[in-house]
Amino acid sequence: MMRPDAKVGRVYLYPKPVDFRKSIDGLAALVELDIQVAVFDPVLFVFLNRQRNRVKILYWERNGFCLWLKRLESERFKTSP
Repeated sequence: MMRPDAKVGRVYLYPKPVDFRKSIDGLAALVELDIQVAVFDPVLFVFLNRQRNRVKILYWERNGFCLWLKRLESERFKTSP
């Protein structure tokens, strides 16, 4: 099982649906332009697709980016308003 460093201090949920063809560079650009947080900070950036059946989590770990992807088969991710 992969886990982020214990130093992760915050989690940012991107407020809009994301085109999941974007990978590390595209998602990092969204973070810097829209969220205005340094992508190298010890935080997790969470992105959902329009159908809310996929999630990508981006974070920086020591010497490179990590990008996780999870796809739900019959459910949807729920978020608070």
